[in-house]
Amino acid sequence: MSELLQEQDIAKSYRILGLGATTLVGAAHNGDVNYMAAAWAGVSDFDKGYVVVAKDHYTRKLIEKSGRFLLCYPGAGIVETVMKLGTVSKNDESKKLELSGAQFIEQEGFSLPLIKGCSAYLEYEVIKEPHMEDEYDMFFGKCLRVVTDSRVYRDNHWHFDSAPDELRTLHYVAGGHFYTIGKELVLPQYGD
Repeated sequence: MSELLQEQDIAKSYRILGLGATTLVGAAHNGDVNYMAAAWAGVSDFDKGYVVVAKDHYTRKLIEKSGRFLLCYPGAGIVETVMKLGTVSKNDESKKLELSGAQFIEQEGFSLPLIKGCSAYLEYEVIKEPHMEDEYDMFFGKCLRVVTDSRVYRDNHWHFDSAPDELRTLHYVAGGHFYTIGKELVLPQYGD
C-alpha cells in the first residue's frame, strides 16, 4: 500500500483535518509505539493542528517524551481496529496494538509505523504551550510531513466519490455507531 501514499503540500494540510473525521493519534519514543482514537483533534492554522489527550493516556506520555504526534484518518475498512484502539488502553494491556488487528506500514520520513487502512497521515512537532497542555490536555503541533492515499486524496482535494468504500472516513456518534462520509457537493465558483 505504501506505493499509493503521496506526499502532499503541508501548507494545505488544513484541508485534510477540516473534514472532522474520527482520528487516530499515534506517538512513539525509543521504539515504544501507541495509537489511540481521539474525538478532539483538528486544524488550528494552515500548517498546524491540535489534539486533546488526557494525562492518564499512554499516548500522552509518548507525545511528551518525543515531542511529536501523528494524526491519521482511518477508513471504514478498519472500523473494528479503530474501536479496539479506542477502547483498550496500553496502560492496561501491553499488547494492545497486536490484539487490535492493526497492520503497519513503514513510510520514510515518519517517526513511527503507519496504520494500514487510513486515508491520510500527518506528523506534527509539538509547539510547547504548557498552560494549554496542563490545563486543557491540548497539544498544538506544526505539520512536518503529510502523505495521503492517492485513491481518496490527491491534488490537495478529497475524492470520495471515486474512492473504495473501505477508505471512506469514519464519523463517530457513540456506542459503536459510526457514519461514513457521503457524496460530494461542489460549488465551482468558490473552489480552486
